[in-house]
Amino acid sequence: MKETTNFQTSCLSANTANGKGIVIGPGAIIGKDVVLGEGTKIGAHAIITGRTIVGRNCVIHPHASIAAGQFSNQHAKENSVIIGDNTTIREFVTINGSTGKGLQTQIGSHCLISAYSQIDAHCVVGDSVVISNAVRLAAYAEIESQAVIGGLALIHPFIKIGRNAMIGGISKVIHDVPPFIMVNGNPAQAFGINLLGMRRAGISETKRQIIKKAYKILYLSGLNIARALEVMEEQLVLCEELKYFIAFLRSNNREICSKGRASKSKLNPRQVN
Repeated sequence: MKETTNFQTSCLSANTANGKGIVIGPGAIIGKDVVLGEGTKIGAHAIITGRTIVGRNCVIHPHASIAAGQFSNQHAKENSVIIGDNTTIREFVTINGSTGKGLQTQIGSHCLISAYSQIDAHCVVGDSVVISNAVRLAAYAEIESQAVIGGLALIHPFIKIGRNAMIGGISKVIHDVPPFIMVNGNPAQAFGINLLGMRRAGISETKRQIIKKAYKILYLSGLNIARALEVMEEQLVLCEELKYFIAFLRSNNREICSKGRASKSKLNPRQVN
C-alpha cells in the first residue's frame, strides 16, 4: 500500500509518480495520513482525510466524503475509517470517521455503497454488502456480510443486521434483524427469509429449507426465543447456517424485528415462558 506524504489536491494520475496504479481525479483532496491501496481510483472532488486506510482496487466516485468529520473540526485528524479491497463508493456518499483510541468506522471488501448514502461514526459494514441509494446508517450500526439494504432505508443507532439479510426500501429499522431474514416497513417487520440472497450466496436448497423451518419456529410457533431455539436444536439438522442463526439470537440482548403488522409485542430474548 502507498502512503501519501503530503496533503494534496491533484489532477494527475498517481500512477505517473509511484507506479502503483493509483489514480486521483481533478480537485480531489487526499489527507497526508491517508493510505491508498494499489489500483485504487479516486474521483474528481472527492475528499479523504483523517487516518483513513483504503484497500486495493477500490473505486471512490466524485464528491464522496470520507472521514471529513462528524463531530467537530478539531477532531478531524483523529477520524479513522478503514475500507477493504474492491469496494465501490458512489457519488456524494458520506462516511464519517470514528474518534477515540482504537476505534474505526469499518467498511469491508467487495461492498457497494450507492449514491447519497451516509454511514455514521463507529459503524461496521461486513464484506459483500450492498447499500442502495440514500441509505442512512446511524452511529454504531453493524451490518454483517452479504446483507442488502434497500434505498432510503434508515438504520437506527446500535442496530445489528445479520448476514444475508435483506432490508426493504424506505424501511425504518429500529430492532435487530436476524441472519437470512427479509424485513420491510416503518417500523421494519419480518416477512420471510431471503431465499434469493441465500441462493446467490451459494447456500444449498436443503439448507435454505432448514432456515425456512427455523424462521417458522421463531416467528409462527408462538414460542419465546429461548424455547424456539431449543426446538430448532431438537428438531432440525444443525447445518452451519442454522448454527449461525441460533448463535446470533442466543448472543443478542436486544429486541429483534417482529412478524407482520398484526404483532402486538416485540420478541425479546430475555422473555421467558
